[in-house]
Amino acid sequence: MKVGICSLGCKVNIYEAEYVTNLLKENGYIIVDFEEKADIYIINTCSVTNESDKKSRKMINRAKRNNKDAIIIVMGCYSQVSPEEITGDIILGNKDKSKIIEIIEEYQKTKKSKKIIHDLTKVEFEKMEITKFENHTRAFVKIQDGCNAFCSYCIIPYARGRVRSKSPSDVINEVTKLVNEGYKEIVLTGIHTGRYGIDINTKLEELLYELVKIPGIYRIRLSSIEINEITPKIIKLIKESNVMAKHLHIPLQSGSNKILKLMNRRYTKEEFISMVDNLKEIEDISLTTDLIVGFPGEAEEEFNETIETLGTIGFTKIHTFPYSKRKGTPAASMDGEVSPEIKKERVRKVLELSNNSELKFYKNNIGKVYDGVVEIHLSGETLVHTSNFIPVVINDNNVNNNDIVKVKIIEIKNNKVYGKIVK
Repeated sequence: MKVGICSLGCKVNIYEAEYVTNLLKENGYIIVDFEEKADIYIINTCSVTNESDKKSRKMINRAKRNNKDAIIIVMGCYSQVSPEEITGDIILGNKDKSKIIEIIEEYQKTKKSKKIIHDLTKVEFEKMEITKFENHTRAFVKIQDGCNAFCSYCIIPYARGRVRSKSPSDVINEVTKLVNEGYKEIVLTGIHTGRYGIDINTKLEELLYELVKIPGIYRIRLSSIEINEITPKIIKLIKESNVMAKHLHIPLQSGSNKILKLMNRRYTKEEFISMVDNLKEIEDISLTTDLIVGFPGEAEEEFNETIETLGTIGFTKIHTFPYSKRKGTPAASMDGEVSPEIKKERVRKVLELSNNSELKFYKNNIGKVYDGVVEIHLSGETLVHTSNFIPVVINDNNVNNNDIVKVKIIEIKNNKVYGKIVK
């Protein structure tokens, strides 16, 4: 049978969709492009905003148009939080994706629609392992699921349940297999990665110290981590180990203490700045962030405070999002709504700041030599991502995908970084 798979949202979703893809292939299913006519369509949904829900519905409808007789399987975060809004043959939340084969086979026998939604406050980590990551030079490894933080704007603790972690031995085995398969860079991902291990009496720092010892491992990258979860031991490891990427993505969300409190973020801007000062002791470190503008109650004063905080921190890049009301969250009923026009203007200002910061960071790296993994894209462009996540374009036909090379950064042109391979 032919299966078309569409995955929306975060790196955890990408990992889980890849796992399901591998499972289907191992059991004789043929994976086709989602736009092709297929016997089964699987939509791995996102629900982080109302827009994400809308996009999920759009992909479900597209699958139905592609083949009205196909089996429609909808799984993931939107299925978990709003199963009553979804039409499909199989509605699967954020548990039992590992049982997808038996779920499909049972449906084929009974032809009965099914909703499989578990209470995620009472489940253990669902075991998944990937040994191949198609069309990627870097492989994701999901080490953790769930979130206990309950930021006031976020639906994810309801969509993903409480923190639960993959056992250290399972993570080490999975990473070892991927390294042996030739993957040079491993990206550790989770819903709240920095809280890895709190449920199984271990810590992220302990896992990292074991992973860097794996024979043949080239690079480990953390997908995202909260500022108050970066321990002195993690900083020491990033400083001293060539395996740890010199790049951290640390969500700030707001640079105003008033808004941080309303958001239920667990730090002040002063604490954030102080921690960043410690991180900047790491040579060549690059720090990127997420920021929400136009949160309820964010007046001009709070936005200006945020701009000032961003200027003090000096992120390499700022991923900026206008606040989007998410039903089911405390922020959805807060006073002080900000108009769409003001949000748009604030996004523009932050993007301008981000672009200037990124350009400055790139210019400061001209003349430096870094090593990285070659990625030959379908467009024909050849890139090398450095440890501190600079995408360096190289014009060299003598390299292959996944080669490790040294590149010297030569120039910045049209906001792109260009370099050449050096011996």
